[in-house]
Amino acid sequence: MILPKLDKNFYPMIAALADYRKTLTGPTDRVTLAVERDGGYNHLYALDVSKGESEQTYRIVERIAKTMLWVCGGYRIGIHGPRWLYLRLKEAYSPAGERAFDEAFMAGVYERPFEVVELHEVPAEKRACVQVGGHLGGCRIGFDAGGSDRKVSAVIDGKPVYSEEVVWHPKTETDPRYHYREILTAMQTAASKMPRVDCIGVSSAGVYIGNKIMVASLFLNVDKAKYGDYIKNMYLNVAKEMGVPIEVANDGDVTALAGSMELGEGRVLGLAMGTSEAAGYINAAGGLNGWLSELAFAPVDFHPSAMRDEWSGDRGVGCKYFSQDAVIKLAEYGGFAFGEGTPAEKLKVIQKLAEEGDPLAVQVFEDIGVYLAHTLPFYALFYDMKHVLLLGRVMSGKGGDLVLASCKRVLAADHPAFAGLDIATPDETSRRVGQSVAAASLCAVG
Repeated sequence: MILPKLDKNFYPMIAALADYRKTLTGPTDRVTLAVERDGGYNHLYALDVSKGESEQTYRIVERIAKTMLWVCGGYRIGIHGPRWLYLRLKEAYSPAGERAFDEAFMAGVYERPFEVVELHEVPAEKRACVQVGGHLGGCRIGFDAGGSDRKVSAVIDGKPVYSEEVVWHPKTETDPRYHYREILTAMQTAASKMPRVDCIGVSSAGVYIGNKIMVASLFLNVDKAKYGDYIKNMYLNVAKEMGVPIEVANDGDVTALAGSMELGEGRVLGLAMGTSEAAGYINAAGGLNGWLSELAFAPVDFHPSAMRDEWSGDRGVGCKYFSQDAVIKLAEYGGFAFGEGTPAEKLKVIQKLAEEGDPLAVQVFEDIGVYLAHTLPFYALFYDMKHVLLLGRVMSGKGGDLVLASCKRVLAADHPAFAGLDIATPDETSRRVGQSVAAASLCAVG
């Protein structure tokens, strides 16, 4: 197996699962995990485990449960299998457990207590397919709420007639009225470029349910206790002031939608590597599964000493492998000493060195490609993929080319079943224009 040269301990989840299966030489138990979310929708995953209690079995089952939770989203994990596994998971995903972050996050998203329950029979699977986007007729506004700039387009019958990008500072502002004014100003500017506005489509990082903002990093410094409802209903209130319907979607899903619209088919996974890892997915039917796809918190590395994520407290999760943090981590593993600067500035340092052919910088991006090659087969346990779109500032320039080439090379060598996977990086024009048109197409009117 080809492994990263700078990260000596990387142990891919897909390899850990394969190695665990090889240990199942004696009696086994069947474990079925079910993650349930609003509407009674759920997702099931079954695996065989060795009989009797073991820490390795618990770690494998817990990592699968954690992945399902952040891929699909939910307020309940059900487990059908040995009772000791249920009790361990119940303890872990509790306010005082090792997965307290996950428990509190999901409880906040779905606005109900999170729980782990013992299942006495395996439930039937109930999946959703939400058709979104592709509505191009009429006069539409597409808004993309980025962390450093806000983008808006006026779109008439699928053609952008006006677009602008404005620098803003949503993550440092404490007063949400700043966010409201900026968003409304963008909408009004786009509206002034068309004879009328039929609807608004919004692409934004975070979790959205019923067009309400449940979790979003744009409001990082806003006092949620004081402004909770104001934040939650912000896009709905903007639409009300504009007097038109609105549809809000996670930016990863909109990225995948843009790719799906361009390709003319589904089974598209979009991955953006920037401040963190963002993802979105369009299924074979051209719709959304209704999943969170917050892969930043899904396990990537099974090694017990994998890098820890400061926010969730967990080790080996995606945000430390497919982001600017991954670039910094790998460069430091290789002995590079950064000066003062933000993570974005440190990324630019390594990107510049890669453009100049610096061996360490080249290896950094090649190693990220190795990470990706071993992670895509793991993601494929949950996503039916034919196309993968790679975006984000980490994928810019020569560094992105190195990631892509390395990923394809390792897939062909170590995971030949995935050698034909279509992995691409859209050009900048297609990404920006495509994203705005896709956002504008979210809302069905007429």
